[in-house]
Amino acid sequence: MMHRLLFATLTLAALAGAQTSPGASAAGAARTWRQAHESPILGEFSSLLAIPNLARDNEAIRKNAAAVSALLEKRGVKTRYLEVPGAPPVVFGEVMPVANAAHTIIFYAHYDGQPLDPKEWATPPWEPVIRDGRIYARSASDDKAPIIAIAAALDALQAAKLPIRSNIKFVFEGEEEAGSPHLAQIIEKYKDLLSRDVWLICDGPVHQSRRQQIVFGARGVTTIDITLYGPNHELHSGHYGNWAPNPAMALARLLAGMKDDDGKVLIEHFYDGIEPLSDTEKRAIAEAPEVDRDLMRELALGRTEGGGRKLVDLINLPSLNIRGMASARVAEKASNVVPSTATASIDMRLVKGIDPRTAEERVLAYIRKQGYTIVDTEPDAATRMATPKLARVVVERGGYRASRTSMDLPISQLVLRTAEAARGPIVKLPTMGGSVPLYMIESILHAPTITVPIANHDNNQHSFNENLRLQNLWDGIELMAALLTM
Repeated sequence: MMHRLLFATLTLAALAGAQTSPGASAAGAARTWRQAHESPILGEFSSLLAIPNLARDNEAIRKNAAAVSALLEKRGVKTRYLEVPGAPPVVFGEVMPVANAAHTIIFYAHYDGQPLDPKEWATPPWEPVIRDGRIYARSASDDKAPIIAIAAALDALQAAKLPIRSNIKFVFEGEEEAGSPHLAQIIEKYKDLLSRDVWLICDGPVHQSRRQQIVFGARGVTTIDITLYGPNHELHSGHYGNWAPNPAMALARLLAGMKDDDGKVLIEHFYDGIEPLSDTEKRAIAEAPEVDRDLMRELALGRTEGGGRKLVDLINLPSLNIRGMASARVAEKASNVVPSTATASIDMRLVKGIDPRTAEERVLAYIRKQGYTIVDTEPDAATRMATPKLARVVVERGGYRASRTSMDLPISQLVLRTAEAARGPIVKLPTMGGSVPLYMIESILHAPTITVPIANHDNNQHSFNENLRLQNLWDGIELMAALLTM
């Protein structure tokens, strides 16, 4: 009896080891290979980062697409462009198909970057520089790092002669930072090529504890610009103050009414329709590492919003954020004037159950309730004179819905086991705070999406001096190697 129990125990242990050993072996091989090739990896990364990559710059974007395609072709990956009129190309790559493949997996990343003002950067944004263990450049973290990590992982697996057991494809997009306005068209046009078991979304940061995290959804997003009007040109504040309506003051009042002092959105029905979290998702949130106090110190915050709720809880709710305001001038450039106009740009991060059009209409209803007449084009003098409270509201039509994949799916559990084999204990989250157009994949292809980020949380993503910790790149190569052999 004892021998049978011992045999059973050893068999179960062997089976458990067999489940995780490919990922662990691949990660180990990637580490060994990377340690001997750090300089050429960084050289290739720097060359890619040196290409300007604003989505609106068509010539530069196509240079990026060509460079990304060349990176894959160099590794024996067959590539082609997926295109629709007016859109940057999606670089599609396919590793030679595997006989009797266990799965077909698509790795997604994007090669375009956020707009920027070079004057805000300590060093030019497209001249990569390494200092203090980080590489600084636009898109160093968001989102060229995973592309290089995948390329290096392919090199490592080839050098170690480790087999790829699934059919592997790559989708590298060129306008994610512009809201992916053409991605749905591309997916629809090429859906026979893109319908697969799982999409691994290689975007976003690891957990603030610096542990690897795997995320099963992303918030949606939409944006609104609001402009209020005063006189048709700036007026002397002494001669006309207290008489001519000040649009900056009016805008401040309008915006202040949208949220309370604790950050709760006061717009009617703003939270209606939220799809509840599952028990597995609630448990994952409860088990996430505590980072709020460390983040407050890191960010010099004296308080947080949310009524004492943790960040990991709050990102599972929709949010309303003022992302910028403008009216006349400030500081040493300020003049004693009543401004002519005042504008605020708002973004709303959405969760499952709330679509962009619904969220936008709720904001419009709030503005109307404050007595404003809404127009969507620049008003002429007659309209301004005939309308005591006038607001021009421009709603972005490139927003998209949130998406969330069940953590309980077999493919979800396989990704978690593989990531843990490569990176140790994993932080599991149902939703990331940022927005990625996962819903297009979910709604058109009916395929699950799982986010496997590698960037550091303190990467200045979307801001100046964007950077990537080199250790995050090294860790990312190991993770990608493991997932490629899943």
